[in-house]
Parts: sequence; C-alpha cells; structure tokens
Amino acid sequence: HVQLVESGGASVQNGGSLRLSCAASGYTYNRNCMAWFRQAPGKKREGVARIATGSGNTYYADSVKGRFTISRDNAKIEVYLQMDSLKPEDTATYYCALRAGAACYTDARPYDYWGQGTQVTVS
Repeated sequence: HVQLVESGGASVQNGGSLRLSCAASGYTYNRNCMAWFRQAPGKKREGVARIATGSGNTYYADSVKGRFTISRDNAKIEVYLQMDSLKPEDTATYYCALRAGAACYTDARPYDYWGQGTQVTVS
C-alpha cells in the first residue's frame, strides 16, 4: 500500500519562504516521477513542479519559475519543494504526486498516487 505524506505547509507573509516535504512509503520501484500540484478554492488543480529519477530533469510552471525549487532524495523516495518569494496567489493546498515509471507529465491524470495535501497561505 503506497502512501504519500506531505508536510511543511503554513501561513506566511508575502515574500516569505517555505519548504514542503513529501515522503513515500510502500513504493518499491526505483523509476518514478514525483511532482507537486496545487489547488486553490474554485480553481483547477495545476502542476507546479516535477522531477524524474535517473535524469533528474525538472519542470516548473511559469508562475513559479525562479522562485520554487524541486529536489528529491531517491534513496528515501522523498521530494521537496523550496518556495521563496511567496506571493498571495501561491495560496493553495499543495499535493504531492507519484507516477510509476520514468515519464513525467504536466497533467494530473497519469499520476498513480497522491498525498492528502498541505495548506499554504500567503498574506
């Protein structure tokens, strides 16, 4: 049974920083894509950043490029999201997602496992 557990969400002031963490348990394959998505009230879930094993290739949404950094620990199957220069429009519930296999996608549908979400509020 695969579980993803996020942590690190909080309320911060405009311009502040947060670091989100996501730990996967029960997953035994070493090739996967891990990603962060977010969803604000009344809006669609959107991809924020993703990172693949092996290549280590990363992708960022234009809205967070230059402010957010995704990284991972392959041995622990953990992924992190360093968020700097936070803006009120970054306020959302942030979800960690894992897709089995090497390919990463912008769309949420190919991801196999999801965390419960962690709230980030910027004011």
